[in-house]
Amino acid sequence: MKGFNVNIPTETDRVKSSPQSSGVAGTVHWAPVKSLWFCAMALGGFVGVVFFPSWGAALVTLGLMFLTLCIGHSVGMHRLLIHRSFETPRILEYILVYLGTLVGMAGPKGMIQIHEIRDWQQQQTDCHSFAKHDVGFWQDAFWQMHCELKLDYPPKLHIEDSILHNGVYDWLERTWRWQQLPLAIGLFLWGGIGFVLWGVFLRVAVSLAGHWCTVHFAHTVGHRPFANDRIAIDGRNLPFWGLFTFGEAFHNNHHAFPRSARMGHDWSQIDPGWWVIQVLAVFGLAWNIHVPEHCNPDLRHAECQVRPG
Repeated sequence: MKGFNVNIPTETDRVKSSPQSSGVAGTVHWAPVKSLWFCAMALGGFVGVVFFPSWGAALVTLGLMFLTLCIGHSVGMHRLLIHRSFETPRILEYILVYLGTLVGMAGPKGMIQIHEIRDWQQQQTDCHSFAKHDVGFWQDAFWQMHCELKLDYPPKLHIEDSILHNGVYDWLERTWRWQQLPLAIGLFLWGGIGFVLWGVFLRVAVSLAGHWCTVHFAHTVGHRPFANDRIAIDGRNLPFWGLFTFGEAFHNNHHAFPRSARMGHDWSQIDPGWWVIQVLAVFGLAWNIHVPEHCNPDLRHAECQVRPG
């Protein structure tokens, strides 16, 4: 079960900049497919809430949001696929990333591209406001949900062969929007059109808007125990949002220790994503789990230690 080995790059290995690369020079363009996707999901969700109110549909939607956002996106896409903060059997990795794809944001390669280029921009001495989130709440909302930034002089992104030439990830990347269809069919057979409008349309719209809200506030307000004023924009910790964001709200911790599987550093920083990884470890389904050596502001970007398992 632990016999699959790949060469895992560090965060900086994926992005290669040149002297001409710039995180500032670029223009924001309306992205019609992205915009229409969000609008369709939001409209369908509105119809579901208004015309098909149902406690059963609401509970199913909350359960699906836990599966897709917490287990899929936070644990599978972010901590495992992007940062390789722990290892797991390859079949379980596929399941976790598939659940993350159901969030409706992007496929696995698209998520890596979004994350790595954005993080590269933020770690420069200055970056475009699209990555800095400093243009105000509503303009940032419009930009993030309906537009894309085209850098004039972008860095080169290198995705490792174990992902780039992986048949499962190729398939998910080509079909990530269509992955909602099997779920929609199952929900329709279970509870009719109302379950589809709640469990697919409303869930995707709320997930996309919620993800943007978390990213926006986790870069603009909150605490910075590991402050870094030498980069364009630093992460912030949002103390009371750990439960609702599955631990992703402790973004300053994450910026300080990007490869750590644990984002909440103590009992008061609620991190459900970390709880999921701990449960997997109990059953032998997660090992080589990276955690910070010390949660000390003086050790920002210190190497994470690896828990045996």
